[in-house]
Amino acid sequence: MKDKPIMSLKEVAQYLGVSQMSIYRYIKQGKIPASRVGKFWRFRKERIDEWLKKQENVK
Repeated sequence: MKDKPIMSLKEVAQYLGVSQMSIYRYIKQGKIPASRVGKFWRFRKERIDEWLKKQENVK
């Protein structure tokens, strides 16, 4: 995947290796940083990477 600053829901799901439904669930639960642009969800790769690092420390 190219290093894009803004990713779609499908791209984030692929990047994290989870289903798109899991991403929707994380959004609904407020667990993942996301922005709604019109009817689409968008994700800043930089914020996803930061969020992912924090997840590694949570247990």
